[in-house]
Amino acid sequence: MTDTPAREAGPLVTGAEIARLAGVTRAAVSNWRRRHEDFPGPAGGGAGSPLFDLAEVRAWLDGQRKGREVSVEVRLWQALRGGYGDDMLGGLLETARLLAGGEAPERLPPDIVRLARSLAEAEGAGAAVTALSERFTDSVRRAGSDQVTSPRVLRAVHHFVGEVTRDATIFDPACGIGSLLLAVGPESGPRRCGQESDAVRAEFARLRADLTGRTGLRVVAGDSLRDDQWADLTADLVVCDPPVGEPDWGREDLLLDSRWEFGTPSRAEGELAWLQHAYAHTAPGGRLLIVLPASVAYRKAGRRIRAELVRRGVVEQVIALPSGTAASHALPVHLWQLRRPRTPRDALTGVRMVDLSASDPDGSLEPAPDRTANVPLIDLLDDAVDLTPGRHVKDVHRDYAVEYETLRRELAERVGLLAELLPTLLAGDGPSPLDGPAVSVADLARAGLVEYGDPEPVSISDRLDTDYFQGFLRGAAGPRRSTSAGGTLRLDGRGARIPRMDITGQRRYGAAFRALQEFEERARRVAELSRDAVALARDGLGNGALAPDS
Repeated sequence: MTDTPAREAGPLVTGAEIARLAGVTRAAVSNWRRRHEDFPGPAGGGAGSPLFDLAEVRAWLDGQRKGREVSVEVRLWQALRGGYGDDMLGGLLETARLLAGGEAPERLPPDIVRLARSLAEAEGAGAAVTALSERFTDSVRRAGSDQVTSPRVLRAVHHFVGEVTRDATIFDPACGIGSLLLAVGPESGPRRCGQESDAVRAEFARLRADLTGRTGLRVVAGDSLRDDQWADLTADLVVCDPPVGEPDWGREDLLLDSRWEFGTPSRAEGELAWLQHAYAHTAPGGRLLIVLPASVAYRKAGRRIRAELVRRGVVEQVIALPSGTAASHALPVHLWQLRRPRTPRDALTGVRMVDLSASDPDGSLEPAPDRTANVPLIDLLDDAVDLTPGRHVKDVHRDYAVEYETLRRELAERVGLLAELLPTLLAGDGPSPLDGPAVSVADLARAGLVEYGDPEPVSISDRLDTDYFQGFLRGAAGPRRSTSAGGTLRLDGRGARIPRMDITGQRRYGAAFRALQEFEERARRVAELSRDAVALARDGLGNGALAPDS
């Protein structure tokens, strides 16, 4: 009996690569996978990022006659770009109104009307608006704008939100086109409320929800901080990806606002104003997940508010998301999760720190055990109140005993060598060499023996011993002679004077100066090790990681 030879594995491609191959969006590929039973199954990867056999995909596309010509979706997007230019969101809104069943808006060109209706007929109105939304999000991301929440942020928030009940109320006070508000919770059931300062985005968010069958959504237009349209709302889940770096967030008009439960934010801490606004809408027992720049965790201006948040036991966890998660930049972003206690006794006693900063932004969001730490509140309430996860994860997973023993061993070795490095020096029998014939550094430079380096002159000739030259240049007598009339030390040493001496004498002095220089460098390292060892020992004795020898 002859075994059937296994088919040689071919190259694998992602869903995004299939979309580019076929000239469609990733949403269209997702629709194909759901609607076509014969679409090739995953040949590798994980559940969140499956990989497909390229040969199988090509065969399927050929069989479906997809990818042979520019798709309707691509032609519609190109028509929108040509017709609306920089006002793409306006074009998307007009298209969404058409897809919602209304008459064709006057502003909408006939070719866009025809293509939009054709796409909706082929894929469904919900799939059409989803595809256009994803193309808009991707184009904005590549343009470096933060108008929309990136897909990676959406994925992270969805992951850490976890389960949301069908009867929950979900709120987003800066909802944009509704991406984050629609990304969490079951498709039907929850009451979804949002506010957005831009009226076009607010209406497009409402139409997206209607067209994709997301019932129970209401988005109102207005500035959430200055004109809160949901003043009486408290939600079971609040999600927010607020504007970043806006100094004019309304502080002067809102100094006495009751939402500043943890302290009035400074002009530079607009993100902490958004956090407190969102928390004010969080019901007892409810949760808040907010995307913040990493600097919010440690900036000096926000220290007092961070301390109060920690002291009140409302910060559940801080997650450092992978680099590249944000849409418009590669700067690190954090996801803060807060929970409003039902009673004072429900207040949290520690903060879970999760450091995913070194992870693949498209990889798993489940942290390895050594990437998390549960930090007691008391350990966070120091002078800095730094809530950066990486700092605390590193501290918690330190092996104090091994680190302390390593420091002790290195320190003992270096201290033992120090005494041996000091050169043997005899009593001098005459005046200072500098009181005899000497030459200035400037003269040595003109003679081609020295050149001016950074930060000090250097010897470039065999006639001038390097260590001899540097020793007298750095010595106390040399710099004194190179000071200005006002007593300021000249760093370039142009006015310093070097004794005239034959090369044999130079080398004898040079060896002594070289030994002193090495001793000084080793002593500096011993001082650093001593400080590190003392600090580590005190921390370890204080937190129980170290104990005195019996």
